[in-house]
Amino acid sequence: MRIVLIGQAPFGAKTLEALLDMGEDVVGVYTPLGKSGAKPDPLKEAALAKGIMNIEPKSFKDEQVFREYAELRPDLTVLAFVTDIVPASYFSAACYGAICYHPSILPRHRGASAINWALIMGDQKTGLTIFWPDDGIDTGPILLQKEIEIGAQDTAGSLYFNHLFTMGVEAITESVKLIREGKAPRIPQDDSLATYEPPCDDRVAGVDWESSGRQIYDLIRGCDPQPGAYSEFNGEQVRFYGPDFVPGVAEKSGSQPGTITGLGSKGLTIAAAGGELIIKKVRTFAAGKIDAAVWAETAGVAPGMKFGKVSN
Repeated sequence: MRIVLIGQAPFGAKTLEALLDMGEDVVGVYTPLGKSGAKPDPLKEAALAKGIMNIEPKSFKDEQVFREYAELRPDLTVLAFVTDIVPASYFSAACYGAICYHPSILPRHRGASAINWALIMGDQKTGLTIFWPDDGIDTGPILLQKEIEIGAQDTAGSLYFNHLFTMGVEAITESVKLIREGKAPRIPQDDSLATYEPPCDDRVAGVDWESSGRQIYDLIRGCDPQPGAYSEFNGEQVRFYGPDFVPGVAEKSGSQPGTITGLGSKGLTIAAAGGELIIKKVRTFAAGKIDAAVWAETAGVAPGMKFGKVSN
């Protein structure tokens, strides 16, 4: 099939490689508009290395951009890690339409930060969906889904890089094969089960020490590695990474949530409602990302000190 690939980053590059390996004719690749002086997008580099035309549109809403896309006469458009808004006209212009990768079990966690919110909301499982996009946000019919269990130590980073990245590329190629064979389903999403969350950024990443320890732990996992859940210490923003949660022990000491209860080789221990958080790494503006114990030593941190309320 003649395929147009819209995407970016290593995920887009691996998808291109996989499509070519299965003998598909990728006639054009669209990547985000590059910034002056920035490193080229990996998908762009991969396309040019294979002699495939790469397009970096300022906007997919531009009529000239759409005309040039239509002139490629795609049989199928594949969306692999797309953050730009692509009008539905692009999907209907291809003979077989378009398919899109989304890292959640749709209709749960529609939106740009699906992996983060699966962790933040305490889900026990997550996965990916290949769906037929329409004019809504992650609302089109489902072609294929795969599920995985969320481990106790998983973070957004580990879920993506250890599972959903490779699974996603494989699911795209499996979906293309089903389309080529005329076996690809279109299963309507049940909108009554849908959730839609905002982007996971600093507006949601601040730690509320009045929440339960388990909720804070899930927030830190969901924001690791980006944007990094954070609190404040002596007027400085401190972001937390590599968390663990030990239920019950903080209640024995009577420490208030947010109080530092220990420093050691395992990291920084902080009291929370229902247990203790153990933080392995932190990031500050001054120190960058470092071991929590190293930061504590340089910042003069001692047990009994307390993280403050996040100011918005």
